Amino acid sequence: MNNFSRLIVNWYRLNKRSLPWREELNPYYIWLSEIILQQTKVDQGIPYYFKFVQKYPTIIKLANVEEKEVLNDWQGLGYYSRARNLHYSAKHIRDKLNGEFPKNYNEILKLKGVGKYTAAAISSFAFNEKKAVVDGNVYRLLSRYFDISTPIDSSSGIKEFQEIADSLINNENPGEHNQAIMEIGALICIPKKPKCTYCPLAEKCISFIKGNIQNRPIKKTRLKRKKRFFHYLIFNHNEELIVEKRTKKDIWKNMYQFPLIEAKNIDEKIDLNMFKNKLFESSIRKHILSHQIIYVKFHHFNSTYNFNKNCFKIKKSEIGNYPIPRIIDKYLEEQTLF
Repeated sequence: MNNFSRLIVNWYRLNKRSLPWREELNPYYIWLSEIILQQTKVDQGIPYYFKFVQKYPTIIKLANVEEKEVLNDWQGLGYYSRARNLHYSAKHIRDKLNGEFPKNYNEILKLKGVGKYTAAAISSFAFNEKKAVVDGNVYRLLSRYFDISTPIDSSSGIKEFQEIADSLINNENPGEHNQAIMEIGALICIPKKPKCTYCPLAEKCISFIKGNIQNRPIKKTRLKRKKRFFHYLIFNHNEELIVEKRTKKDIWKNMYQFPLIEAKNIDEKIDLNMFKNKLFESSIRKHILSHQIIYVKFHHFNSTYNFNKNCFKIKKSEIGNYPIPRIIDKYLEEQTLF
């Protein structure tokens, strides 16, 4: 074992968090945890992990339910394409792989929604395959340890960091090495105010020695979020609601919502005079996604209306049976008049 790996593994054995999937060798459970944690913090992800493991203890159980049910169980986590890909891949494993989870990096990488990082994590954790993981924590740690100025979101940077990670991973226990480097990145080498005095790598960390920690890592591009403005129309009449299924290739695909009118900008006025018995409207609410900022206003009516073919009526008490975007779910939780 090289010195870098020895230092981080020794630290990990003494300081690692106790997480439900950490001692797990079942590749299905490891896969599930990795998909949940792709865009979710650990504390938020743990209850969902337990929910899925208990409700879908096997890949076959997950594959045999409707996508709608999976999306409903995923509600609140966001980035719903993860849930759709998870379900799609579960069906693929059931139908094409005899229900057996693939056992190496190259085969795991073929699963929908699984990239190089996730495939490396699963293959090393479950099968001890020597594949180095490179996630956001690893990019940050390596960029500081070696004081690398190459942007981590450039093609050359992605290649460079992967090569460095590959060169550092040990032969004895690559899975533990991967867990260790990610754990230090998550707990010690954090984005702001890293805890360098507690880091086992501090003595040889070039950025720490040079006082350059806060300048690493470097990113080439800054994320620009598109702004959108949604008007949701809540028709609540005779204890029935009108909902519609989102079918277009867009955010929240295959989820359900109230009839929607999308405006071009925040100041655009929309004509709602065609709808009868308007009760009230909400203030504007802001919902931030990774690439979009959604401004939302809810309009309440004590009436009904015939919309497009994707719209249908449900009992008001049944709304909880449908997967809906978090912005709607949160609004209904707060809406005492609903």
